[in-house]
Amino acid sequence: MKKSLVFFFFLIWLSTSCDQPTKDKKSVVSNTGIGYNLSAPHEVYLLPQSLQEISGITEIDSSTIACIQDERELVFIYDLNSKQIARSIDFGYSGDYEGIARVDSTLYILRSDGLITEIKNFNSPEYIRTEYATDIPLKDNEGLCYDPIHNYLLITPKETPRKGSGNEGKRFIYGFSLASKQLIQEPVFTIDLSVIENFALQNDIKVSKKDHKKGKKKGSDIKFQISAIAIHPITGQMFLLSSVDKLLFVFNTKNELEFIEQLNPDMFKQPEGITFMKNGDLFISNEGIKKSATLVQFKYKALIKDNTKSL
Repeated sequence: MKKSLVFFFFLIWLSTSCDQPTKDKKSVVSNTGIGYNLSAPHEVYLLPQSLQEISGITEIDSSTIACIQDERELVFIYDLNSKQIARSIDFGYSGDYEGIARVDSTLYILRSDGLITEIKNFNSPEYIRTEYATDIPLKDNEGLCYDPIHNYLLITPKETPRKGSGNEGKRFIYGFSLASKQLIQEPVFTIDLSVIENFALQNDIKVSKKDHKKGKKKGSDIKFQISAIAIHPITGQMFLLSSVDKLLFVFNTKNELEFIEQLNPDMFKQPEGITFMKNGDLFISNEGIKKSATLVQFKYKALIKDNTKSL
């Protein structure tokens, strides 16, 4: 009987001790609430010189991404497997092109003045090219993505409302209907900058502070000039990049802010493009500043182990 009890307690000790960390082995798992560890990319692709000023990206399929740079209506198809440009499609127009989005076999390209180019059957030499003037009231339009729920293109101006307009503390996202091929007159999404600032302060987001004088309270100095936008294919969340702030913002499907992260400036020199693969993998592109432009990949819901080696 005594031997049985000793053996029983030994089994309990053994099972509990195996669950405890030891000094000889440490395994730390980190993952953000949005399914990505933005400090640990799966892969960083160094882009060729022709994409030094990459300004927008969109997923084509599981192994290729379409890229555009901001001097010409020229699309580069980048192959992730070979890590090189598979081909390019030159539509023959010059201009400041900033965003690109794919809807089935059609590409949409955004010029900074709000002009949208539609390229039907972009993979065919018999593609059909059509232009649409949007007349967005703000300049420097940079972000473009497809909203499959509402069947619009979402467009984000980088320009902020002028002082005295009554909208200085707001940022707008516009919708271009693919059914009517017209801009929806009112912004489809309005973001209050005070909500952004309060969220950053409450969640200890490390951003620069305003230099308030005369006893005024300090607040976060977030410019929130949107350089890229994408909708997560699985969760429906809206991801926004502000390159000037080096910040990533995530809004849920109720248009509520739920996440901000300060991006590592060494990894994200100038984040100007964002897209997702169908499996949720995230890609962010950076214009080259003295060094090569980059395409940074993050696996969706990847668990990153910091250290599993024995000491």
